[in-house]
Amino acid sequence: MSINSSVAGTASNSSTTILLGRILLAVIFLLSGFGKLTAISGTAGYFGALGLPMPTVTAVLVGLIELLGGLAILVGFQTRIAAWVLAIFTIATGLVAHTGWADQMQMIQFLKNLAITGGFVLLASSGAGAYSIDAKRG
Repeated sequence: MSINSSVAGTASNSSTTILLGRILLAVIFLLSGFGKLTAISGTAGYFGALGLPMPTVTAVLVGLIELLGGLAILVGFQTRIAAWVLAIFTIATGLVAHTGWADQMQMIQFLKNLAITGGFVLLASSGAGAYSIDAKRG
């Protein structure tokens, strides 16, 4: 096997694993964003209980960030930017909603957010791979 075919095979494998990672990262944000946007009053009530300002507006903004950010990651559009936005969003979410670390479930939720943020930082660094709108746009 020549070096060129080995490198091409590695690039293809890398793009496939990046695509898989994008899909897995996107699923939670697509579902969560859709859920928030289709249940604004419930989401706003929860956000109000957390003490967030303008809970209905915040619910809509958060739902849109999750839904549109998840979609951008899924299809690989403006991936580096979307990954940074969602990384910051995910850390902020953990710090706002999951800091009751005496409760083991809250600690697990916070650590989940840290892990997801790590995935987004890797995606921001690597880019979307060959199977993406970003790659098709050049």
